[in-house]
Amino acid sequence: MNEPKADLSLICRVHTRLCALPLAHVVETMRPLPVEAVAGAPHFVRGLAVIRGMPVPVVDAAHLLGELAAPANRFVTVIAGERRVALAVDSVLGVREVPTDSLHQLPPLLQEAGGDVVAAIGLLDAELLLVLSSTRLLPDDSWAGNAALGAIA
Repeated sequence: MNEPKADLSLICRVHTRLCALPLAHVVETMRPLPVEAVAGAPHFVRGLAVIRGMPVPVVDAAHLLGELAAPANRFVTVIAGERRVALAVDSVLGVREVPTDSLHQLPPLLQEAGGDVVAAIGLLDAELLLVLSSTRLLPDDSWAGNAALGAIA
């Protein structure tokens, strides 16, 4: 009997929402670093942080979900093409196997983002848009042991 295929995802909390970020895109998680605002940046970009000696844009995940900004407790650095981007999130809960077939049934992170946000991300960085499009929102009970998500990896 064939086992269902599963992808590893980093589970993050953004306000009251759980997000599953494909682990293939994740570089590292870290405590937030100082962020320098950038004039003219879209509202969802907090600014630039120096990460490993390089300036990296910091995107506020709460703004992508249509929430008000709040202090982030963690940065999740992702690879978008040849660049890195830090996502500011409330917390990182861990890594889970998410069955591949269930990923298509879960809503995408950007479903609640306004069309202007999605368009701005696409104009600024098409590769980041691809990464964020593969990130899914999870039901609240999924972290509490929902068997549909499998065991903690």
